[in-house]
Amino acid sequence: MRTQRRRHSLDEGARMKVVLADYGAGNLRSVCAAVERAGASPEISTDPAVVREAPLAVIAGVGHVESAARGLEPVAEALRERAAAGRPLLGICVGMQLLFEESEEGGRGLGLLEGPVRRVRARRVPHMGWNALALKRPSSLLDGLEGADVYFAHSYCAEPAGDVAVAEVEHDGTLVAAVESGPLAGVQFHPERSGAAGARVLENAIRWSRSA
Repeated sequence: MRTQRRRHSLDEGARMKVVLADYGAGNLRSVCAAVERAGASPEISTDPAVVREAPLAVIAGVGHVESAARGLEPVAEALRERAAAGRPLLGICVGMQLLFEESEEGGRGLGLLEGPVRRVRARRVPHMGWNALALKRPSSLLDGLEGADVYFAHSYCAEPAGDVAVAEVEHDGTLVAAVESGPLAGVQFHPERSGAAGARVLENAIRWSRSA
């Protein structure tokens, strides 16, 4: 047993640190487990210095944008500072929406990417279930995932003003599934619930952050 613990400790020391900004999201533990399986060492933190300086920071969320934005306030400026410094930042689901500006759900995101967040305009809302990704252009985050099925659960979606969308899905029309712009990236789906495709996304994110 001692040998096993020591080997685990050595592995953790060699792994890249990934910090999840803690704003009370219900899926933090499952995202941590997925990040660990992808080969990194996850940490949940509300410390602005830790969030600002980590090799990769993640905003992983479920729930309401307005309450999420309030919960994120203690580290919001640290997230803006790391983006300005070119340090990688990944948003997942509501976390991706928080990279943008005003939301029709209420509240305002970090404003790191231009564009609103609007309610999904479809016959079936929320958009929930598996959908195939259609890549719009090459993407470090989605390398090898053209046509991959990933899991969505959302009623609101970002509508980027700039050319940052790298993938779309069809749900009574086109929805933005992923964005990538410099040190910023986001996915509207849940990698932690998307099986092998989701694992590939997180592995890609770790590689992307090392080269950013």
